[in-house]
Amino acid sequence: MEMTMTLHNAQQRDPRLVPAPFGSRLDTYIALSDFDRPTLVVDLDRVEQQYRALSAGLGRATIHYAVKANPAEEVIARLVALGSHFDAASRGEIALCLAQGARPRDISFGNTIKKPSDIAWAWDRGITLFAADSEEELEKIAEHAPGARVYIRLIVETSEADWPLTRKFGCDASKALELLDYATDLSLEPVGFSFHVGSQTRRAEMWIPALDALAATWRAAQAAGHELSVLNIGGGFPAFYGEEIEAPEAYARAVMGLVTERFGEVAHIMAEPGRGMVAEAGTIVAETMLVSRKSDRDVHRWVYLDIGRFSGLAETEGEAIRYQLETGRDHEAMGPCILAGPSCDSADVLYEKRPVMLPLGLKSGDRVLIRNTGAYTSTYSSVGFNGFPPLDVVCI
Repeated sequence: MEMTMTLHNAQQRDPRLVPAPFGSRLDTYIALSDFDRPTLVVDLDRVEQQYRALSAGLGRATIHYAVKANPAEEVIARLVALGSHFDAASRGEIALCLAQGARPRDISFGNTIKKPSDIAWAWDRGITLFAADSEEELEKIAEHAPGARVYIRLIVETSEADWPLTRKFGCDASKALELLDYATDLSLEPVGFSFHVGSQTRRAEMWIPALDALAATWRAAQAAGHELSVLNIGGGFPAFYGEEIEAPEAYARAVMGLVTERFGEVAHIMAEPGRGMVAEAGTIVAETMLVSRKSDRDVHRWVYLDIGRFSGLAETEGEAIRYQLETGRDHEAMGPCILAGPSCDSADVLYEKRPVMLPLGLKSGDRVLIRNTGAYTSTYSSVGFNGFPPLDVVCI
């Protein structure tokens, strides 16, 4: 078993003192280990399984893994070995991918908000494909990456995703068509469009409105004389957080069916799974710090963990992402709890609108496993708010 650790997390437990493992190598490793602070454990074999399933379903589309989801060096190295391409949001992510052996031609600079110096840095290292959604961004690319290939990101006006990504990114259809023309005027090579249906889009049919809108813009661009060759369908591939989702291969195949119906044989289709690639490969090992009630009349207990919104669980904002919790007492009677983190910030409350059910016997020191947390946890962890350390990561 390959095991790579950061910092000082895990020490092997005496196997006589732990219950039988649940069956997976991830659970076996966790059961046999002690952790002195919150730790994300990632099973690289599970990442590979997800990659292979998504790749089979996506068919002719090329996977550009969204590095932002989990940039652990071991994850990137495994995906490089599998032949994945990469969607990078920054100079740092590009450097990470290159250091792990990714080829420059397999990396796209997919952030529509880039410093001129970072554009120049990426161009000098062989990155040739850039995203944009405004005139000024195209001007920066033209100056610092002359002749680069660019795709224009469109706004998704309606989204049924659990975590919509509208407003901040993209432009409307009429602006997108203007930007194609402007890119040509700047001697760039406009190659197509991108969009993002929204993170955690649980059913393939939820893609239909976004794909219909993009198809209309695609046809309008072709009618205007643009030779489009790149269709970037972005991310949105879901992970399991308690609500039913399709298996990754079936889901990806259904999405590609919808794409093919609307776009036919596009020369190059990009897909950018992040959450759907790595979330289910990870489990956070946390510890109960305190269980209390605010009054004798309070129906809900407050359960405080040693991890919170500022140390890896930022996606509990709005309670859109509902992580699955497991304890060693789940065979006992259960009761409703408000779940909170350890920091001295009143915003560090994870689940209150919809309390979680946890064992009535839960107490300080009890281990809590937070399932399917391989995505957007370690990267969302603060450097040291209140002196609490960032989330540790172990890849096995």
